[in-house]
Amino acid sequence: MDLFAQSWAALRAAVAELTDEDFAQPSGCAGWLVRDLVCHLVIDAQDVLITLVTPTDSEPTRDAVTYWEVADTPPTGDDPLDALIVRLAAAYQDPGLLKFHLDDVGAAAGRAATLADPNRNVSTRDFVLTAGDYRGAYVLEWTLHHLDLIAHLPDKASPPPEGLARTREMLEKIAGTPFPTSMSDKDALLVGTGRRAPTDEEKAELGDLAGKLPFVVG
Repeated sequence: MDLFAQSWAALRAAVAELTDEDFAQPSGCAGWLVRDLVCHLVIDAQDVLITLVTPTDSEPTRDAVTYWEVADTPPTGDDPLDALIVRLAAAYQDPGLLKFHLDDVGAAAGRAATLADPNRNVSTRDFVLTAGDYRGAYVLEWTLHHLDLIAHLPDKASPPPEGLARTREMLEKIAGTPFPTSMSDKDALLVGTGRRAPTDEEKAELGDLAGKLPFVVG
């Protein structure tokens, strides 16, 4: 199963179903409304397109898991790039234009990922990895941002269960330890990445791992 294609298609479908009013709701990303997150997804899609047409003869330095780095603190929305996204999103004014742009660029990114030779090495962010590992890394990106998209829109569709499970697996490799089996994949991801604080019961189940949270990947 191509989890990149499945996760990306589900996320784009969720955006397509948003109402104009939904775009003004907060997202799960600190300091961003839903419209800001969707604008970020447009940039993500552009990054996918750029990376997949940037081949290199160098040997891989990262894989799908080590592509992600862990930040010291959760984002606040004050980062210059985060602030730029907010200004870009506001410039669209009509949510329909933002939807159209994501559908247009996002569909192209999806096609490029499907057509790419998974064994070809590509370069991005001063890293080298196979196109297959690059697609695998983005399962985490799409899944976490799908959760961000619906954070305050509980009636919207959740990410595919296969993507949630794979993203949890990657986060556990980043953390170096599994999360309690009593926690659902969704809860493990939300708590593990600092998108919500653990409950007292979850803290007890997490044990020593609770003191290492969150794992802010990016």
